Formats: sequence, C-alpha cells, structure tokens
Amino acid sequence: MNTDELLNAETITALTEQAIDAGTSVMLAGIIFIIGLIVAGTVRRAIRSTALKSERIDDTLGNFFASITYYGIMAIVLIAVLERFGVETTSLVAALGAATLAIGLALQGTLSNLAAGVMIILFRPYALGDFVEIAGQAGSVKDITLFTTVLATGDNKKIIVPNGSAWGDVITNYSANGTRRVDFTFSIDYSDDIGKAMELIQQTLRADTRVHKKPDVFTGVSAHGGSSVDIVTKVWCASGNYWGIYHDAMKNVKETFDANGISIPYPHQVNITRKG
Repeated sequence: MNTDELLNAETITALTEQAIDAGTSVMLAGIIFIIGLIVAGTVRRAIRSTALKSERIDDTLGNFFASITYYGIMAIVLIAVLERFGVETTSLVAALGAATLAIGLALQGTLSNLAAGVMIILFRPYALGDFVEIAGQAGSVKDITLFTTVLATGDNKKIIVPNGSAWGDVITNYSANGTRRVDFTFSIDYSDDIGKAMELIQQTLRADTRVHKKPDVFTGVSAHGGSSVDIVTKVWCASGNYWGIYHDAMKNVKETFDANGISIPYPHQVNITRKG
C-alpha cells in the first residue's frame, strides 16, 4: 500500500469515527431530550393533580408551581443536550445567571408582588367573598391573582391592591370568624332614669332574633359626658348580620326612648352672668 492509499485509509477511518461519534452524540442528545421531556411533563401533571386534590393549594398556585418546575427541568435538559454536542455550558450558565439577576433587579417590584401573591394564596389570610381591610382599603374580595387582589367597595367601586402592599401591611378580615360583636353607645340626659334606659335598650335588642342569646346583651355606663350619660351596649351576632343589626338598633332604640320619655340630649352650654 503506497503513501496516498495509506493517507486515504486513515482519512476514511477518522471520518468514520467522527461520524460515529457525532451520530452517538445526536442519539444520546435525543434520548436525553425525550426522557427530560417525559419527566418534566410527568412532574407538571403530578403537581397539578396534587393541587386539584388539595383544598389548601389554590389551582392558580398549583399551575404556577407546575409551570416553574416544568421549565426548570427543561432548562437542565437543554444544558445536558448542549454538553453532548461539546458546547461549553459554563459560560452559558453564567450568562443566564447574570441575565436572570438583571431581570430580577429590573422587575423587583413585580417579583415582590408575585412572591406576596404566592404567600397569600398559600396561607389564605383572606378568601373570595371576605370583607377585608388591606393596605388602607376596605371591600369585599372579588379576585386573588398572583400579582394583585381585587376588592369591591360598598358602593361597587373596583379597587386593585398590589399583593406586595397587601402582604406587607396589616390585614383585617371581618369575615374570618363566624360571629362578631356589635358595639353601641347610647346617650341619655342626666335627668333620665339610667336603669330604665338600660332595660329599654336590652329589651329592644333582645327582640331582634338575629342577636345571639349567649352572650346576653351587655349594657353599662361608659362615661359622664359634657351633656349626657353615655351607655355602652354590646351584642353578639353572625358576621353577616353585623350592619343590619347596627342600623336597625340605632333606629329602634331611638324610637323606644321617644315612646318611654327617655331623651337624647343635644350638647348645650350654660351662660353665667356675674353682677359686678
């Protein structure tokens, strides 16, 4: 075999080996990608299924975690596939990390709302339909997303509160408990019979079937005002009856006082003239 034939044989062998290596890399990369795709899809479906079965995990949160997990697994699979083709992934990972950091800094407000939304959906300080006060705004909760909480006020105004503001502030949930206490202050004249006034208040409120029998209606003198004796009254009721009882009681007690000679005094001043 002459020199040219030897060189051709070596070239063919080298090319054959390279083709085999390339084919092997492509085949392994394909296998890795297919397995990764199957695993990512299986994990995503498992997370969604778990979220649907669990009462504690909201469907929106379940879908969010499922998507994050899916794309995270696929990112790892993509890096593994590139390594099979001899691509230097260290610099790629570093570039992706730097890009992620830059995006995170640019969207830190949005990401803060996202993190707060996850916490709200997970720990449920309030739910749809609850009447709440969050970030200085009060209303009924109409929608909870990963980024915002939507409230409807009593006069049907739509208020959108960023979840970061809601989670980072005091949350008052008026609907969280099944019962609430309604507090009143009724004022009578100093010349009126305090005992009679307290008895009339108790009778009026006990006549309301929405008022709970236990604990019983409480009345007591809370202050000696500038022109009145103030009687504090406390009753318990179902949370949904709070405002109905409050407004009805203010009307009914006034009418009962009028019918029984108990006066609600106006503020007044006494002028004293000195003879000098």
